Amino acid sequence: MPFEPINPPQFPTPIAPYSAGAKAGNTVYVSGVLALGEGGTVLHVGDAAAQTRHILDVIKITLEAGGATLEDVAMNHIFLKDLADYAAFNAVYAEYFPGAKPARYCIKCDLVKPDCLVEIASVAHIG
Repeated sequence: MPFEPINPPQFPTPIAPYSAGAKAGNTVYVSGVLALGEGGTVLHVGDAAAQTRHILDVIKITLEAGGATLEDVAMNHIFLKDLADYAAFNAVYAEYFPGAKPARYCIKCDLVKPDCLVEIASVAHIG
């Protein structure tokens, strides 16, 4: 099945060769999102909650460009640099997913840039 790349025009140029998202049939895949600005500058250094909020806003915009919403998200892949940020992450996450929660997993790992604390990739199914 062919896919349609999703690259909202308001986003900065990606730091690697990828699309912000892709739509295949009724599924929208959102690439791993970091809190990055133009030129790959890390935003909200040292603030996992602010990075999470920025990331979820980017995911929301990407989903909408593909015809989906946060309510359509079925799976989130979550990467944290430090599990000490887990509570701050979850507080913001709960604001964006207040009802039924998507499936998810969370792992601790190094991220692409040392000041990045959070990364999220999402999969949504349009009903």
